[in-house]
Amino acid sequence: MNKELTDTKDFLQNISDYIHFFVKQNVPDTWVLLSQILLKFVFFIAIIYLVDFLFKLLINTIFKLFFDKEKYPILKSIYSAKITNSISHINALLFGSYAVFSIFYRHPKSHIFLERLIGLFIVLVIAQLLLRSVTAFRNYFIIKKDYYKIIALNAVSQTINIFGIFVCSVIAISVLFGISSSAIVGSLGAITAVLVLVFRDTILGFVTGIHVATSKNLKVGDWIGIPKYNMEGTIIDLNLLTTKIENFDKTISTIPTYDFLTTEIKNLQVMSESNTRRIKRSIIFNIKSFKFLDEELTQHLSKINLIKDYLTEMSAEISKERNPLENADLMINGRQLTNIGLFRVYALNYLKNNPNVDQTGTLMVRQLENTPHGMPLEIYCFTNDSAWERYEVIMADIFDHLLVASNEFDLEIMQFNKI
Repeated sequence: MNKELTDTKDFLQNISDYIHFFVKQNVPDTWVLLSQILLKFVFFIAIIYLVDFLFKLLINTIFKLFFDKEKYPILKSIYSAKITNSISHINALLFGSYAVFSIFYRHPKSHIFLERLIGLFIVLVIAQLLLRSVTAFRNYFIIKKDYYKIIALNAVSQTINIFGIFVCSVIAISVLFGISSSAIVGSLGAITAVLVLVFRDTILGFVTGIHVATSKNLKVGDWIGIPKYNMEGTIIDLNLLTTKIENFDKTISTIPTYDFLTTEIKNLQVMSESNTRRIKRSIIFNIKSFKFLDEELTQHLSKINLIKDYLTEMSAEISKERNPLENADLMINGRQLTNIGLFRVYALNYLKNNPNVDQTGTLMVRQLENTPHGMPLEIYCFTNDSAWERYEVIMADIFDHLLVASNEFDLEIMQFNKI
């Protein structure tokens, strides 16, 4: 082994000497030193790349023999995460660290710089190896279809990434400039308060940016609503400090990006993509106008096509139930239809027969809790066109019809704050 290392060292020194004397004989004296160092550096990088290529070829060839993920899921996970490439990089850099003296022994002043440069790359490759190890764990559980652990790893990996970047940055600075890591950490501790105060918005914006990027909840071009600011529009720019939103009236609103961490944001883009938009609006009725259906009103409403069959069926069913009752002529005894209940059925059937209402989404007409102003009857459905202009027209047509149709049921719609 020692003989092989000695032979390798002699081989590198011979090539280095050849470059050294070749440049000295063929380059002007003023450029000799610079040319010698540059050519040796190119040779040095080429050697590292060659060693890296040979290691990758060897390791990956071995791993390809174990591609059966059923028999060797761990090896398959490691290979898929490209950990083998990171191992090859580390071996190549270690060889480069060994080869520095053999190639640059005639230029001792360059040793420190090159050793620190190699040390920096080793730190970066080790950081990459650790991050790929987390990916390998995730790949393993994907193969095993253990989805609960995958969810946990997704949450943990984000924390590891942030903490790993910080630690590797400290080590990289320490290696590159020859500064003690404890001195760097100590200095950071002393100025943390000032940094947080001065760069508060930047730090919060950075954290928010990471959150938005990893969660994939928002992106430029999304249609969003922010109830806190009574704002609705499209994101046109999302950067570290501010987010610009183009409102539907063509004005531009700017909010702090870090607001996304604490403010309720409604992403309405899904409505645009599905071409549906929700209607959720109420009509408030005067409770004093509610009543049981008498014979006259029943005959009048039986001519309305949307409730004719329902009214005939229910009238027969209720009449059958009421016949055996004592005092059946008194309307309060037993079941009875009401004008508000029948109007609710009419409104629901009207929506079901409206070509502008999405019949695959939630569709209902419901009573809400009574208020001092009356009883709200809420229309809840989705239009089949999300364009703002069409949406407003469809919604207006629906309520125009229902507001006027309520007169046929002897219902009074509230206009004042009294019953």
